[in-house]
Amino acid sequence: MAEIKITKAEQGQTKIRTVPVAVTPEGFWCCPSPVAFQKTLKSHNSLHKPKHSPPTTDKKPPEKEKEKRPSSTTIRSVIASDEQQQQQSNNPEETPHHSISVPVTVQERPPRQKVETLPRKVAIEFGEPGSIDAKVILVGKQGFCVKLSVHKKVLVDHSSFFAKKLSERDSVFACLEIESCEDAEIYVETVGLMYCKDVKQRLMKQSVSRVLRVLKVAELLGFGSCVQSCLDYLEAVPWVGEEEEEKVVSSILGLKTEGVGPVLKRVAASSSVDPPKETLSRIIELVLRSKEEKSRREMKSIVLKLLREQNGSNVGENFNETIYSSCKSCLDSVLSMFREGESDAKQIGVEADNLTWLLDVLAERQAAEEFSVTWANQKELALLHEKLPLVSRYHVSRVTSRLFVGIGRGELLPSKDTRLLLLTTWLQPLFKDYNWLQHGCRSFDGKLVEEGIGRTILTLPLEDQQRILMSWLGSFLNGGDGCPNLQRAFEVWWRRSFVRPYSDRQGSSSGVSQTDSTSKE
Repeated sequence: MAEIKITKAEQGQTKIRTVPVAVTPEGFWCCPSPVAFQKTLKSHNSLHKPKHSPPTTDKKPPEKEKEKRPSSTTIRSVIASDEQQQQQSNNPEETPHHSISVPVTVQERPPRQKVETLPRKVAIEFGEPGSIDAKVILVGKQGFCVKLSVHKKVLVDHSSFFAKKLSERDSVFACLEIESCEDAEIYVETVGLMYCKDVKQRLMKQSVSRVLRVLKVAELLGFGSCVQSCLDYLEAVPWVGEEEEEKVVSSILGLKTEGVGPVLKRVAASSSVDPPKETLSRIIELVLRSKEEKSRREMKSIVLKLLREQNGSNVGENFNETIYSSCKSCLDSVLSMFREGESDAKQIGVEADNLTWLLDVLAERQAAEEFSVTWANQKELALLHEKLPLVSRYHVSRVTSRLFVGIGRGELLPSKDTRLLLLTTWLQPLFKDYNWLQHGCRSFDGKLVEEGIGRTILTLPLEDQQRILMSWLGSFLNGGDGCPNLQRAFEVWWRRSFVRPYSDRQGSSSGVSQTDSTSKE
């Protein structure tokens, strides 16, 4: 039966307190709460503090009453308490030092040497008292050490590291020392797991980070069954958050042990899984063909966000072909409905929304120029556009608006001819639908669209700017708020044309050059 004895080096009368420890049938400690043990140390230290209360009577509480509130402890709390007191070791008068060893009593006795020179040790015994035949000493930082009283057979049966070390010693009672031990607590727990019949069950209530620490020590000790139990635990337990997932994966990849595949399957696809291109194509197809508006809208937002975060990595370059194939399918569907004169506003709206979303995807992948060329050449669709009711057709103008916003932001850079054709084909239909876009589309941002249109116009040659803006001026003066407000673009064009035009500045510059050359002659 395992016991813990805590010896406190301090002058004064010896006092003993019983501290029960729960022990499994295999001889390994359970993990009671360390709170009660900390309270025991606090009340134990308070006995030596000066008291200002009146003198107490001679009556003493019976021993049974004291034993009604036993204190529990674990190796974790013992080591933690000892390490906290180590920080105050420079002042021995205020902070007494503790030496911890096994069995369950708390003793105080006069020191045999100066307090600051006393070693700091924790001693733990496994199995039945008196049956040990080996000791393992874990030497940590600043002289702190843990002495384990163990059994050679248990160590040899479970650890290749201990088996090799003990084979080098012929003595009946072996003593091994492990220096520079950074995680003494986990070393002790790992050795304790050698005494357990079901290691996996012992790990079930532990956190992922703690099991990773046990896994690291178990591999160093060559404790194969513990390593496998840790891997089984990590394969089954959920990983909470990206940080914990990254920690698990990096720890697993750093192992030299075989059999880590089942754990990594959670984050690494096997060869039998479809390539990313086929999988993404299937996802896009499912999203576009969804009949439930709310779910379709939410998944579009999620997929776009994930593609933005991915930034094209692990996605084949021919993935753009899949996107354009979906664009063609949606466009053919809209053109078919326009040709048949259908006024199904809901279905037209779905296809137009699909086209706008696909354009967003292409813009994120910096591959939307071809889309702008395709849309600018939809002359038949633009002619059929005015024949349908406003309530059905205005959805199509959302695609035009998104293109102008993309050009204004620099998300796509079509050629001059494409930009001019796009404005010539689709600007007037957009003017006619603008009032409906403002009031019938919740996601429509008029200011952003107006800025995009203006910037697109100002990228053209000056004579094309003039022609388009003069056409806009007539529509704006007749339509008012029902027409895009391009006043900023109009002001820029005005200054370029009438306020010291560039041609005049160029001419004056050449005139100055001629004058200078004449004077020199």
